[in-house]
Amino acid sequence: MSQSLLIYGATGHTGRLLAREAVRRGLRPVLAGRDAAKVSALASSLGCEARVTALTDAAGLANALRDVGVVLHAAGPFSRTAAPMAAACLAAGVHYLDLTGEIAVFAALSVLDREARRRGIMVMPGVGFDVVPSDCLAAHVARRLPGATRLALGLRGFGAATRGSTQTLIEHAGRDVRIRRDGALVPIAPGTLERRFDYGVGPRASVNVGWGDVFSSWYTTGIPNVETYVEATPAIRLLLGANRWLAPVWRSPSWQTVAQSWASLLPDGAMPLGGTSEGMTIVAEAEDDAGHRVRARLRTPEAYAFSGAVGVAIAERVLAGDVEPGYQTPGRVYGPDFVLRFAGVVREDLP
Repeated sequence: MSQSLLIYGATGHTGRLLAREAVRRGLRPVLAGRDAAKVSALASSLGCEARVTALTDAAGLANALRDVGVVLHAAGPFSRTAAPMAAACLAAGVHYLDLTGEIAVFAALSVLDREARRRGIMVMPGVGFDVVPSDCLAAHVARRLPGATRLALGLRGFGAATRGSTQTLIEHAGRDVRIRRDGALVPIAPGTLERRFDYGVGPRASVNVGWGDVFSSWYTTGIPNVETYVEATPAIRLLLGANRWLAPVWRSPSWQTVAQSWASLLPDGAMPLGGTSEGMTIVAEAEDDAGHRVRARLRTPEAYAFSGAVGVAIAERVLAGDVEPGYQTPGRVYGPDFVLRFAGVVREDLP
């Protein structure tokens, strides 16, 4: 297998973090994207090769993947970009990684499992903050409680959003999210469920949202009932209230067009959302049918910075041949303790 890493979407906020981290770790990734001037400037500054292609250009994409061993795909929204890149990777025999956190994208890529196995290719979405730390934490509590049938994950700490993340949020505005019930994905309005998690500052009310773990953690742990939550800050409650009342407007094609056009003009960086700047905290709770319960808490650095570190680390593992062909999840392939190797990550079991 080629020892070359290609980072697509390298000029975005997270893409730049990935590119700089890769160079810091001694790699010389190929940097790719659709804007020739931006890609060339970044590649020149880091001493890397630049390749320019749009995801809609099948021939150009195939040419960009020549002599590449693994793609680290960082150009969102992944609902639009994951399918063409994954298809190109399968055709070229290149391992596929991305940084999505969207349930629908995880589900769509899982359909490629059989073909990826046949070609000896690994397809692993969610190799950033979504979903590596939460997936590893889910695997940890599942290991502590074999036979668990329910899993709940709570998240605290989001303080910023990039342009790509904002576009994804707009795309899902006014729509139901998903929970997992008896192995099946079930639609439910965001904010319908509420429970309390101890994020290390005492129990905090949290409301259900649709993180990618609803899909990925089932693959990792086999636990058939999964719910994901976020701390119910005043801003989150306000957003959920607006989601209920304005859903018909937010789902309309005209509003989506206007909002996406606005989002495309946002600055290329992480914009403050008013949340905590103390990093991220995830709590996982697993329970079995007999009422036994285990809890664990994991703290990580800020989400985007952590994505840069963990995404490159997984790409290194893949380049070294540490892969399992087919559709895979980080916690299942690399284990519950994989996340503990990163600076600033602390895990503790809770009573």
